[in-house]
Amino acid sequence: MVATKPVDFRKGAEALAALVREAMGADPFSGTVYVYRAKRADCVKLIWWGGTGMVLYAKSLETGRFQWPSIRDGVIRLSVGERAALLEGLDWKRVHQARSERQPTTPA
Repeated sequence: MVATKPVDFRKGAEALAALVREAMGADPFSGTVYVYRAKRADCVKLIWWGGTGMVLYAKSLETGRFQWPSIRDGVIRLSVGERAALLEGLDWKRVHQARSERQPTTPA
């Protein structure tokens, strides 16, 4: 799940988990990955419950910005492929399912 508003990047895992409960109305211990961004969109933080503790992953791009979804009210859900593209700094909106190729048939 993707937060739609930037957060103060001084927040740690516990403070971000509190935001999951308060702002998103979700359970931070469900195993769902929650994605937050900095105001400049050049940094992201992810948190999730790893079974034995809260995991915090942070990434900042050396150049450029993360292609962030449009900021709207509510929460944005991304597929695994879209999330991977977002974290690589790619335009996640261009990710789509693989097209199935038709196998040519040979005449009998």
